[in-house]
Amino acid sequence: MNLSLDLDSEVPIYQQIRDRIVEAIACGEAREGDPLPSTRQLAADFGINFHTVNKAYDLLRHQGVIRINRKSGAVIRRDAASGPPEAGFTDDWEERMRVLLAEATVHGLDRDEVVRRCETLLEGFRS
Repeated sequence: MNLSLDLDSEVPIYQQIRDRIVEAIACGEAREGDPLPSTRQLAADFGINFHTVNKAYDLLRHQGVIRINRKSGAVIRRDAASGPPEAGFTDDWEERMRVLLAEATVHGLDRDEVVRRCETLLEGFRS
């Protein structure tokens, strides 16, 4: 898995790490059971504070995407083949999606354009 971050972006670095890992899982680049780099290693690779990586990993752990233990470190917990979502996921996801759709509407994208873009993005993820 190759992560790329924009250190000059307005999006916080921990959020970019979280997002890139989720995208890698959705695209099939990372699968259930695959290890992630240690927080210190990933921080050193990007020249960032390891607490930033720790925050991203903790967010992923709370979301049920990875598991962390002292022996094996951070490991992908679920991928697209893991079955139906865990309880509560859909409600949280729908709330975040509502904000994104509101942003698209505010910026003038019509329904057909939003649907077309969603379909295009979904094609990039494995089913």
